[in-house]
Amino acid sequence: MKAKYINPFTDFGFKKIFGEEASKPQLMDFLNTLLPEESQIADLNFKNTEQLGITDLDRKAVYDIYCENHKGEKFIVELQKAKQNFFKERTIYYSTFPIREQAEKGDWNFNLKAVYCIGILDFTFDDYETEPERNEVMHTIKLKNQNGKVFYDKLTYIYLEMPNFKKQEAELSSRLDQWLYFLKNLEELETIPTIFKEHVFTEAFEKAEVSKLGKEEMERYEMNLKAYRDFKNTIDTAFDDGKLEGKLEGKLEGKYEIARLMLKNGENIEKISLYTGLNREEIENLKKTF
Repeated sequence: MKAKYINPFTDFGFKKIFGEEASKPQLMDFLNTLLPEESQIADLNFKNTEQLGITDLDRKAVYDIYCENHKGEKFIVELQKAKQNFFKERTIYYSTFPIREQAEKGDWNFNLKAVYCIGILDFTFDDYETEPERNEVMHTIKLKNQNGKVFYDKLTYIYLEMPNFKKQEAELSSRLDQWLYFLKNLEELETIPTIFKEHVFTEAFEKAEVSKLGKEEMERYEMNLKAYRDFKNTIDTAFDDGKLEGKLEGKLEGKYEIARLMLKNGENIEKISLYTGLNREEIENLKKTF
């Protein structure tokens, strides 16, 4: 049976719910569940998701959602479908762009606005598998000194490990619980659960209804959904194969298989390189074989 609601882990679905101008109320409400009371967002503006390097030769960054609140604080929101090599390094690298863009010409005292990097992960971190926090959903990371005291409070990384969220409707006790339940179960739902009474949620369900999509949107979504399933299965398989051999980075052929699939789905070379560890020349040569 065809799903009533879109899959929010597809690029199309995620941006339909959170990344359009009309979706600001949903994005603000979701982000506010992750932020402390003193950092709540009153308003925000979307910014260009493609961030260029200092020169044409520098690597660029392409975000899923990039926005700025009423205080000038920056928010990168990334949906991560599957494990990739050096994922944490990629997040750190991405955070340097909103920091660097704040530089002012001439005299400047280096007073920076806060930057938040939020990752919604459709997988779990391997390095927490033997730790007490292995089943935690939300991880908040700040720059701290050797005594655990926050050294710099304007750079925050928030990761949500979605597979660890296992609450059922009757167990939801917070606004964050509601959003996590919404994201994890949306595609499987046939009706709106009674707990979602507020307008911000009923509006989100309306945006996510497959029958409300136009012809072009439907075509884009179906292509996106197929690409998501193929892509995730390929990457997960490659990492599982690598684990069996004791190599978390996977076999070389697995990397080429992932790169081929990403090329067919129109992904840019920078992103393919980040996911596979292959360099530009290797990817360009692979592209010539199509």
